[in-house]
Amino acid sequence: MSHFKTASEVLDFAIREEEAAAGFYTEMASRAKSPRMRDVFESFAREELAHKGKLEKVRIEASGDFSSQDIANMQAEDYSVEEAADPDRSYAKALQLVMAKERAAFRLYTRLAEAAVKPEIRELLLALAQEEASHKLSFELEYDQIAEK
Repeated sequence: MSHFKTASEVLDFAIREEEAAAGFYTEMASRAKSPRMRDVFESFAREELAHKGKLEKVRIEASGDFSSQDIANMQAEDYSVEEAADPDRSYAKALQLVMAKERAAFRLYTRLAEAAVKPEIRELLLALAQEEASHKLSFELEYDQIAEK
């Protein structure tokens, strides 16, 4: 298990995850069955890139504004989702994967918010966590619709 040593390491990890999510959503948009879901995936890709920008700003301006003890108790494995390369992944399996990734991002931002010293950073991270929870709910609803067919 690899524990993070600094807030910058956690933020770098989160930035990479946001970038990967944006790429995955862009790919999913090209595979979406309906125009509505294509729009949803494209919108979420843009939101993930916006999250990346916010996290980069926090890393530059406030990476020292976190409790070192709380950061030391965090480990990457708790916030990442293993994903096997599968170009033939079904739409349902892809939705399951993104739900797991959104849940992991929610946990990461919630935990990072707990470690934040400044209230404005805490609020930003909690807002990001809420957006990830909203994404997960959207995918759960889509998954339920295709599962009923």
